[in-house]
Amino acid sequence: MESTVDITARRELVRVVGARYGGATTAEKTRILDEFVAITGYHRKHAIRLLKGRAELGPRSRRGRLPLYDEAVSEALVVLWESSDRICGKRLKALLPSLLPALERHGHLRLDEVVRKKVLSASAATIDRLLMQTRETVRGVTRPAVRAKPKVQRSVPIRTFGDWNDPGPGFVEADLVAHCGGTMAGSHVHTLVLTDICSGWTECAGLVVREGSLVVQAIEGLRTSMPFPLLGIDTDNGSEFMNDALLSYCKENSIVFTRSRPYRKNDQAWVEQKNGSVVRRLVGYGRFEGLAVAHALSRLYSASRLFVNFFQPSFKLAEKKRDGSRVVKRYHAPETPCSRLLESREISLDIKERLRGVAATLDPLRLLDDIRAVQRHLADLGTGGEAGLLPAREPDLEKFLTSLSTAWRQGEVRPTHQTRPRVRRYWRTRNDPFDAVWPRLRAWFDAEPDRTGKELFQRLQAEYPNQFPDSQLRTLQRRIKEWRTEAARRLVFATDKHDDVSVSIDKAPASYDRRSVEAEIAR
Repeated sequence: MESTVDITARRELVRVVGARYGGATTAEKTRILDEFVAITGYHRKHAIRLLKGRAELGPRSRRGRLPLYDEAVSEALVVLWESSDRICGKRLKALLPSLLPALERHGHLRLDEVVRKKVLSASAATIDRLLMQTRETVRGVTRPAVRAKPKVQRSVPIRTFGDWNDPGPGFVEADLVAHCGGTMAGSHVHTLVLTDICSGWTECAGLVVREGSLVVQAIEGLRTSMPFPLLGIDTDNGSEFMNDALLSYCKENSIVFTRSRPYRKNDQAWVEQKNGSVVRRLVGYGRFEGLAVAHALSRLYSASRLFVNFFQPSFKLAEKKRDGSRVVKRYHAPETPCSRLLESREISLDIKERLRGVAATLDPLRLLDDIRAVQRHLADLGTGGEAGLLPAREPDLEKFLTSLSTAWRQGEVRPTHQTRPRVRRYWRTRNDPFDAVWPRLRAWFDAEPDRTGKELFQRLQAEYPNQFPDSQLRTLQRRIKEWRTEAARRLVFATDKHDDVSVSIDKAPASYDRRSVEAEIAR
């Protein structure tokens, strides 16, 4: 019990009660001791020692131990460390019995006998400690403080890639996919992905922000849509998973909670693969923000979960063997997650019947049409479009079915992966350095069309000294190339109309869009 009496009052109390305690009977000592312990909060044995005068009240004055290794030892170790080409303390400890005599034998080092004995008797840890400041000065950085792992992270056991041992349905890997567009600054939407190890069944949910309580709510919502009970969950070491909320949720629902090793993505190979083949394939790599995007993602994942789990076969690794530097992998035949669940012995007959009933009612073309519609809506939101209502379902799929036969001609058909066309550059960013001398240059070229651009530029520099640096030669060569093309066109189209057009070319800036002029010539 912690004492609430200050040190001055306790000293006075010990003096007064100690006098009474010394002359009291055994019964009175017991009563006095009970009262003294209740007031001061001391341990009973410590209280007896205080009242009998065998212990002192207050902190014990401790005298620090004198340092064993003084500055002379540190200086000698620095010289020896440099002489060994700055090796670590363990290697230097093993080298000292031969390095020190060698330096002394050649007259490079002479140590006092006491210092010499201390240097040779120092342990590897002591050598590293004495050289710590010197090494930090050499590296130019201070030693980082060792941070203790959070309490939740210490409570969650680690599970590696090879620790699964082919579990049954219900053990999933979880991960978050950030729709940040390449920069993590600001707030953006995330996708929570759950992938079953046994079957590959994948569930996704959109999160407005990256927060632990939202992750718990999303997992609770996804549990109801899974065709099997959630038995275990394996996550990475992010703060959205390593928190008391998810740890308490798993304990309350008897869910095995494990985590991967930090910076080892292969420990979560199943969910990492689905991050690319499902989430990135559907949503792309753009940046998405706001509540409207989260609603659109919910609509997208409600259609895609059925399409992916019932109509998208995937490979599953059967075994992996290493023969020298060659790794041979063997896979099971591609199957959909639904097919693997129907073949599993750990899934009850009632769940299998429900899966067959759902599969019989699904229209893959309708699901794909819904996915494309929501992808178009997401693409509009990602480019700054208004957060309107989600697109309504088309009653007739005939138009979508007809477009499938020619969709390959359009290239990328997923709206979330289509790039916006770049605007053709038609403007100048710098002033034309030859604007004042174009007529003179053109006259020289017309008089001597066989002259090279370098010759004309040297003539221009001689006539206008210190006005045109050598770096502008390439600009003039590009203009002369245009003039030669124009001259060749005159030989083919020798009419007044095209001569007028050539004059317009001559007056145009160097970056003028020649396609419009060529179209005019064609007309």
